[in-house]
Amino acid sequence: MKNTEKYAGITPAFYACYDEKGEVSPERVRALTRYFLAAGVQGLYVNGSSGECIYLSKEERKCILENVCAEAEGKLRIIAHVACNNTRDSEELAAHAEGLKVDAIASIPPIYFHLPAYSIAEYWNKISAAATNTDFIIYNIPQLAGVSLTQDLCKEMLKNPRVIGVKNSSMPVQDIQTFKALGGEDFVVFNGPDEQFVGGRAMGAVGGIGGTYGAMPELFVKMNKLFLENKIAEAREIQIKVNEIIALLCSGHGNMYAMIKEVLRLRKGLEIGSVRSPLTPLTAEDKKIAEKTAKVIGDAVAHFC
Repeated sequence: MKNTEKYAGITPAFYACYDEKGEVSPERVRALTRYFLAAGVQGLYVNGSSGECIYLSKEERKCILENVCAEAEGKLRIIAHVACNNTRDSEELAAHAEGLKVDAIASIPPIYFHLPAYSIAEYWNKISAAATNTDFIIYNIPQLAGVSLTQDLCKEMLKNPRVIGVKNSSMPVQDIQTFKALGGEDFVVFNGPDEQFVGGRAMGAVGGIGGTYGAMPELFVKMNKLFLENKIAEAREIQIKVNEIIALLCSGHGNMYAMIKEVLRLRKGLEIGSVRSPLTPLTAEDKKIAEKTAKVIGDAVAHFC
């Protein structure tokens, strides 16, 4: 059970941190890392969808990961998402991440062109080969990537001994059980959709990686604790409140991550900027929603935690 023990628990997806000019801010990256350390989470997923990775340069992604690792000082497991839209850049980021001694690297499939499964497998295996001493996690998010991790592709990737798990963000919770069965007892499957954390854990997910965890880490940490204590009804009660909060985070004109960053500013005084174009920043009306959301989160934390 080596892998499942190492990767268990709550792993927030790290947000891109910008200064007032919209440039990556090392200082703000470190401040956000300290926030997560204090929140009691088990790890961080860096430079993924929540980190606006497709809108960042390689050097910006390197800078973010370097500062997260330096601030975390080994106190959190670090999973670095290294996928780019070409193999060479992905290999470069994989080697860089291994040099920082991250726990694992992860990758979505290539996007835009609809590639056959053997091309996707070659892409992932080349990335993995650039970090030969580091675990590799497949990121399955078909609703954004445009391609699903099939059972046949999963079986092909399991031939690579560095492939230890799947971050599964497909909506059918059954997929978690399917990938777990294919990989075996020590294979790691992370729940991706935050709205079904409890359901994903029940179907065999070792924990979760999520983009809204950062807005309310206390609630996800508590949900996971209750699940481990077999207090499923109580965990479900928090899940219902979390889903209400996620609906609020998604209800503005601006992008959800802009909303989360404003909520963090209101709740914790964290200044990490807005979002990078073409993502849409908040409007004045959105900021009223953020104020309401911050209060709902604060009340929920006070009630459940």
